[in-house]
Amino acid sequence: MSFRLGLTGSIGMGKSTTAKLFAAAGCAVWDADAAVHRMYAKGGAAVAPIADALPGAVVDGAVSRDKLKEMIGQDPAVLKTLEQIVHPLVALDRAEFAANSTADILVFDIPLLFEGNGHREVDAVVCVSVPPETQEKRVMERGTMTREQFLQIRAKQMPNDEKCARSDYVVITDTLDHARTQVDKIVQEIREKLANA
Repeated sequence: MSFRLGLTGSIGMGKSTTAKLFAAAGCAVWDADAAVHRMYAKGGAAVAPIADALPGAVVDGAVSRDKLKEMIGQDPAVLKTLEQIVHPLVALDRAEFAANSTADILVFDIPLLFEGNGHREVDAVVCVSVPPETQEKRVMERGTMTREQFLQIRAKQMPNDEKCARSDYVVITDTLDHARTQVDKIVQEIREKLANA
């Protein structure tokens, strides 16, 4: 029986880097965003159902995120339709990953873990965190969005303090070495629990 660990954290907190650290420690990592990317790509599981429900969203045989953004901007109900298609597919992908994995610790990298009640399906939750000014600096340095877009995204997510308070573990990602030390400690603690179970 594998230990199911949820990994969450708001935008710019260092979640992707932390997921890589868990993978380096021998954990199997399932990434919600990567699963959606696979489904949106040519031949992906979401392409046909989205083409049926939202024909304008599929371009050259793949789901266009830009078109989806545009459509959701014009009609917020599009998001509901999209979620009804994508959520069950993502849940299926996650279940397949869990069923086929042989690792002792399975890490589920899910940005909106608490918002989507995913925390109910895992044994423990890790939240990644840095101070808000570090978070903003990181996101701005990516150069992929304006400060206004970043603040909008952050406003939609559960406040970081609340996420940390509801989590079993918090990893501070101020430096890579510090994050690695914390991840290794969590993995060691879980493996000890598994050995004594």
